[in-house]
Amino acid sequence: MPDIMVLLACVSQYIEPTPFRQLGRVIEAMLSMSGRVTMRGLSRWGGKGGSYRTIQRFFNTSLNWCHLQWLLIRQHLLDADDVVLMSGDHVVVTKSGKTTYGLERFFSSLYGKTVPGLCFLSLSLLSVKRRASYPVLIAQVEQPCAPARQGQPKKKSGGQRGRPKGSKNRHRREVELSPSLCFIQKHIKRLLKQIGDAFKVVYFIFDGELGHHDAMHMVSQVGLHLISKLRYNAALYFPYDGPYCGRGPRRKYGQKLDYRNMASEYLKATFIDEDIETSIYQMSLWHKKFSDMLNIVVIVKTNLKTSKTAHVVLFSSDLTLGYAQLIDYYRLRFQLEFNFRDAKQYWGLEDFMNVNEQPVYNSANLAMFMVNVSHALIGAMRVQWPAFSVNDLKAWFRGQKYVVETLKLLPVMPDSVFIDQVVSQMAELGRVNHVVNTT
Repeated sequence: MPDIMVLLACVSQYIEPTPFRQLGRVIEAMLSMSGRVTMRGLSRWGGKGGSYRTIQRFFNTSLNWCHLQWLLIRQHLLDADDVVLMSGDHVVVTKSGKTTYGLERFFSSLYGKTVPGLCFLSLSLLSVKRRASYPVLIAQVEQPCAPARQGQPKKKSGGQRGRPKGSKNRHRREVELSPSLCFIQKHIKRLLKQIGDAFKVVYFIFDGELGHHDAMHMVSQVGLHLISKLRYNAALYFPYDGPYCGRGPRRKYGQKLDYRNMASEYLKATFIDEDIETSIYQMSLWHKKFSDMLNIVVIVKTNLKTSKTAHVVLFSSDLTLGYAQLIDYYRLRFQLEFNFRDAKQYWGLEDFMNVNEQPVYNSANLAMFMVNVSHALIGAMRVQWPAFSVNDLKAWFRGQKYVVETLKLLPVMPDSVFIDQVVSQMAELGRVNHVVNTT
């Protein structure tokens, strides 16, 4: 099991010595503690040098978490030949009370309704090689994210019909971004600046929240291609390839796509699994709300017993991206949800009780930082135990904590070899995946 301070050596040059020591104490406490991850709990498990006042000072320290996350990821989690994608999503943390900084009512997909709490935008890097998500940038959303209105504006009753006199054509590529899109774009630029030339990021992946024209141009303005999802009933049109009528502008939109009767020439793959037939279609189509043509992939699933069908519409602004890669990249986005699960379940994203701006920011970023720390620690152990989990990791450090505190009571401290043997035996007590004896 690697040492924590050795793991954090890559960030030691970019953080002051005192916060660095405090960070090491906090990480060791979080790995070994049980119960809710609060400042009081951290102080109880922090041992010498981890008093409540020290923990409080740490959470009030201003740290560049984006830089620290990137240094840890680049050193321990990404390979030089890896294909790296950028993904983002919002996570809502429920909170009670009235004084927490940024407390509002946000929609939570977990509860299916708006709840009082905090909302954070998380941008992560997806490793195609390791099939994992590594969060890099966490920023708090101070106002609820209002979904972009894609419907036609309601017409006012009365007045003259038609286009107002003197109105001019608007360039569809000159998009005025909403505050929520500006917020996302600002942090995408910050993350790209942080990555620099270390990796070439081409695609930005988001869920259906950014499946509209303004979002696609927001992403293209920073030099990336968007991969997202459209509504199941999105009106898509084939390019018009008929003859010119002889007057007026040439037609742009041809036949509308019928999701129930798609031509076999666009069928790319089909397979059957447990009476569910999956058919994948790919084509380049127009959407009247988008200024550019879209790379569309339609996944149709048919129940062979009941003949019921359902479909999903994925799209990308990159017309050269193959259907297999597009589907694979969008599926990989779901790894970000596992980051949220681990941060809430193990690392205190749902537990912290800070109310001021800086401690709230540090608490959320520390929880996501621990996600990357656990990835780095577990990766080394899975060489020997492929099923090694976060529960096993915490059991190991908890056993180490108990052993060290017990051995301190002895008149003479044993040697390190004996301590390692005792720790390995104690860690087995709370492990989920035990060592298999093959002898």
